[in-house]
Amino acid sequence: MTAIRLLLVDDDPLVRAGLSLMMGGADDIEIVGEAADGAEAEALVDRTRPDVVLMDIRMPSVDGLTATERLRARKDAPQVVVLTTFHADEQVLRALRAGAAGFVLKDTPPAQIVDAVRRVATGDPVLSPTVTRQLVEHAVGNSADTRRARARERVALLNDREREVAVAVGRGLSNAEIAADLFMSVATVKTHVSRVLAKLDLNNRVQIALLAYDAGLLEEPEGH
Repeated sequence: MTAIRLLLVDDDPLVRAGLSLMMGGADDIEIVGEAADGAEAEALVDRTRPDVVLMDIRMPSVDGLTATERLRARKDAPQVVVLTTFHADEQVLRALRAGAAGFVLKDTPPAQIVDAVRRVATGDPVLSPTVTRQLVEHAVGNSADTRRARARERVALLNDREREVAVAVGRGLSNAEIAADLFMSVATVKTHVSRVLAKLDLNNRVQIALLAYDAGLLEEPEGH
């Protein structure tokens, strides 16, 4: 099995050392570089071609948000997992909208951070529906109505089946769970997810989930 190529980005050398020690113990993960800010990260991505970037948000010079936006705009973009000390933070939400595959808190147990890297390397987001809802609620404000209107305009591009799949993605269901729920094959689900991404100009399932929430397609469960 080919090892997952991982780039660590944090301005604190002690944090980088801890992450390096943590990740270095995994047989299927290879640390290909370390960077102290977003500018260094971009240069290292060019040289090392990582599969996943573990990115701190708050850094001097070029911060993690800017670096995430630039990296995810590339043709062969690596997956990005954001490191943060905040659960529901405006910058985390912006990073997710820019294409980050999820985020982990810096005090997350080591095994869970390793698992997060493995998951995004295979295309799975690292974000629960509950956390998605918290993030979207955190961001509500004067722009909420405008954002909802724009989201609904974009969702209107989908046909009924694609919309159903988008809602299921927003609920945090896996492809297998969506297939069982909507009575279709896993291959068909994958095709629909790919079409949703292409039609809405999105690049991962987290962005589908965020757009579904923005458009009001996901209602609060009863009792909440």
